[in-house]
Amino acid sequence: MDILISIAFLIDTIYRILKIGGDVGMNITVIAVGKIKEKYISAGLKEYAIRLSRYCSLKLIEVKDERVPEDLTQKEKDIARNKEGQRILSKLPKRSYIIALVIDGHSLSSEELSKQMKELAIDGINDITFIIGGSLGLSQDIVDRSDFKLSFSKMTFPHQLMRMILLEQIYRSFRIMKGEPYHK
Repeated sequence: MDILISIAFLIDTIYRILKIGGDVGMNITVIAVGKIKEKYISAGLKEYAIRLSRYCSLKLIEVKDERVPEDLTQKEKDIARNKEGQRILSKLPKRSYIIALVIDGHSLSSEELSKQMKELAIDGINDITFIIGGSLGLSQDIVDRSDFKLSFSKMTFPHQLMRMILLEQIYRSFRIMKGEPYHK
């Protein structure tokens, strides 16, 4: 009996390695605070969504951002972040591996991100959710809920542009996984 279970596990693992992406592979969700306002960013997101459709099921979710003036107290910033955090929590897919994009997270190369995504798939984790905060960042509840904290840089990027950068890196990760030409 144990041999049959081991063989079944081995077959399933090989199948996942070979079928990462496409119609059987990963479900990628990106939850971001705020709406896209720039047409060129919308066009870029659409382009990467089309490219990614070969490798995964992609879902882009926007949650409403809090309108905040520049001169907020720390308490007011926390309240705004917490409201956005509650909206994000309500959209999280069940049993998804959560990756929060935060400045003080782990920095990975494109190859390392690709390897991590492949290892998640091999471990049977096919649902990954990336979370991008708004102008105030992410609430502590979201950071604490995440399974991995990812940093693209110590620099601050516009959260709208970060969506396109993230999709490009996810696309690049799948190309690296598949050994396809793109990564340079």
